[in-house]
Amino acid sequence: MRPAFNRATTEELEMGSKVQEIIQAREAEAEGEGEAAAAGLEKITKTHGWDPNLPSEKLVAVEEALEHGDAQEIAEVDRLLFTDDSPYEEVRAAVRNTDNESGVAAAANTVRAWVIGMFFVTVASGANMFLSMRSPAINFPAIVILLLSYPVGKVWAATMPTREFDTFGVRWSLNRGPFSVKEHVVITLMASVSVTYAYSTDALLALQGKPFYDINLGWGFALLFSLSSQLIGIAIAGLFRRFLVWPAAVIWPNQFAKTSLFNALHDHDRGKKENDDDTANGWSISRYRYFYYCVGGMFVYYWIPGVLWQGLSVFAFVTWIKPDNVVLNQLFGGFTGLSLIPITFDWTYVTAYLDDPLLAPTHSHVNTLLGLVLLVIIPTVGITYSGGLYADYLPMVTSQTYDNTGGSYNVSRILGDRFTFDLEKYREYSPLFLSPTLALNYGLSFAALTAALTHAGLFHGKEIWYRLRTAQNQEPDVHMKLMKKYRDAPDWWYLTLLLASVALGLGTVLGYDTQLPWWTFIVSLNVISPFIAGFVIPGRPIGVMIFKVFSVITLGQAQVYSGDLKLAHYMKVPPRITFSCQVAASIWAVIVQISVMNWTLGNIPDVCSLQQTSHFTCPNGRAFFSSSIVWGVIGPQRMFGPGSAYVNFNYFWLIGFSLPLILWTLVHKFHFEPARHLNAPILLGAMAWLPPATPLSFSVWAIVGLVFNYGIRRRFKDWWVKYNYLTAAGLDAGLVISTIVVFFAITLPNVTIPQWWGNVDVYNTADASFTAVLKTVPEGETFGPASW
Repeated sequence: MRPAFNRATTEELEMGSKVQEIIQAREAEAEGEGEAAAAGLEKITKTHGWDPNLPSEKLVAVEEALEHGDAQEIAEVDRLLFTDDSPYEEVRAAVRNTDNESGVAAAANTVRAWVIGMFFVTVASGANMFLSMRSPAINFPAIVILLLSYPVGKVWAATMPTREFDTFGVRWSLNRGPFSVKEHVVITLMASVSVTYAYSTDALLALQGKPFYDINLGWGFALLFSLSSQLIGIAIAGLFRRFLVWPAAVIWPNQFAKTSLFNALHDHDRGKKENDDDTANGWSISRYRYFYYCVGGMFVYYWIPGVLWQGLSVFAFVTWIKPDNVVLNQLFGGFTGLSLIPITFDWTYVTAYLDDPLLAPTHSHVNTLLGLVLLVIIPTVGITYSGGLYADYLPMVTSQTYDNTGGSYNVSRILGDRFTFDLEKYREYSPLFLSPTLALNYGLSFAALTAALTHAGLFHGKEIWYRLRTAQNQEPDVHMKLMKKYRDAPDWWYLTLLLASVALGLGTVLGYDTQLPWWTFIVSLNVISPFIAGFVIPGRPIGVMIFKVFSVITLGQAQVYSGDLKLAHYMKVPPRITFSCQVAASIWAVIVQISVMNWTLGNIPDVCSLQQTSHFTCPNGRAFFSSSIVWGVIGPQRMFGPGSAYVNFNYFWLIGFSLPLILWTLVHKFHFEPARHLNAPILLGAMAWLPPATPLSFSVWAIVGLVFNYGIRRRFKDWWVKYNYLTAAGLDAGLVISTIVVFFAITLPNVTIPQWWGNVDVYNTADASFTAVLKTVPEGETFGPASW
């Protein structure tokens, strides 16, 4: 018996030893996971300390978990807040935290996607270029392409043959099966590069248009100029994707309408319908149906403010009561006034300049509203009613420039031969006068530049340095983890594209008579203000115009392409496919746009003239031409230099430098928590569109945004999570479709709209007729300085 007992004891001991080893291994694994989670949370404290989109209670939870040092607490905080899903409620509401597609459904790089994508690139880029030359202009935005490409993809999947082909070892098919969400995203990415015409075409119209410079440097110049300015943006976006795309903190909210719509459409295809229990504050309608109800509702509704009662667009009822009272029209008007009672029933006025308010975070609404009141409305009232800057002779809100008789500034009266500046003619004619809001626009633009640099250094300097050192090892983010299974587009691809596009740009300025020395081309790629061009190449309006394109659009395009990269990141499209479709679509869109522009210039009589019978007046080219004269001929030295009326606006550079420092001190030294959500670059820079935007658009944008993203979000959170971004997509899509139909059915053929008080008399006000000025200039007299 004893030997058996010994054997049992030995077996039990061995079993116990194995159990102990398993327990120790699991403890070691848990400890390792805890250490990894702790390391991840440490990264989060370094990169999200000044994150206005991350609720402060989440940061407190992270800091407390690290302070306690409890491995289980650390792992739980990491899992709940960062590992399982995005820490941002907005992202969780609009973006899936999975990449469950497999097989055919995972396909993105298909013949179907490329053919449909390039088709819509061709149609959209050509149509947008053609229609941009007409006044009023209209365009086909990306959400329209997203909607139109969906049924095309479905029909293709249902009708095209599924046979596979083998070409040089590459297997492909016209039809890989059901139309996948990733194919849909690729089509939208390709088409999005063409929804706005190339910015360079504005300069080309100013250069080639007969009423303007009437100088044609040829197809080669147009293609090189446009390709270089467009492709540099893609290269910059790709090289900086580790800062602008990969981090969880860079959320790109303007993509949420698209991601929500992709999911709603393709969930419907897969039969994923909401359960009866999946209600949102009593609403159980499916996302798919809700979206189309929004589209249909807005399509029908827009005919009211767009055609039947246009007075609803600017509902300035105070000015209707006293149409000739100048002060009331200045304070309450919506065209050239300050809209102190901002009311509009037209969604185009809400989304005209700052995009859809339902997509922007609450702190953006607050900063914009504060900036509007404190930096535009109050200063404008002070300037106008004190008589400063001769503002009592000018409308309050307009981008129009004026001479000393109160009329529009006629730049042709100060030009000599070959569009050069004639000092004697300038002295005989008039200095240039700006409305108070336009003058403030320039000043706030100066301030925004310095504020951006100071803000980045103070609030994000450590984070930027940290990300430079850990670019390939970002903080934990579920979307970044899911994307790591795909091969990344290497940096040398983007660097090669950058070098090639810079070479094209150098070829443009060196091979043609552009008035732009090669070194100023390099400078234009490294500054963020075309204001500098007037100083470095004075008296060269064409050179200033080209400088402006390279300095503005390279960063502008980089921002657009970065947003598209984030969309691909959210939708789990492989990075190499994203690179290929962006580059190919951009090149083809430029070729199409230049072709359409040249055809229009050569085949439509009197194109670009104000008397053109079909209204092809080239409004953007005209604005570019005027701007090049003002900044390239008159120049910033005469506008903002010593002795000028606007010399004191140079103090805005100092204001922009100081404001972030003040906010940083309030938060960092005095622990004033509300200041954490104030952002100097937004306070100052959001005003860049005002004018031509009006305070009405900015006010209602902020108010509507606060109603949805603060009020409804706090009180009806489930509804907000389920429907907010689909509401944005539906309203925008319905509006665009309706405006296109109205344009081709009413505007283009010059159909007469109903002639009644709501469409006629509402415009018989001093505000709408641009006559709301405190003082008028008697016939034959002038205002302003005696000499200039």
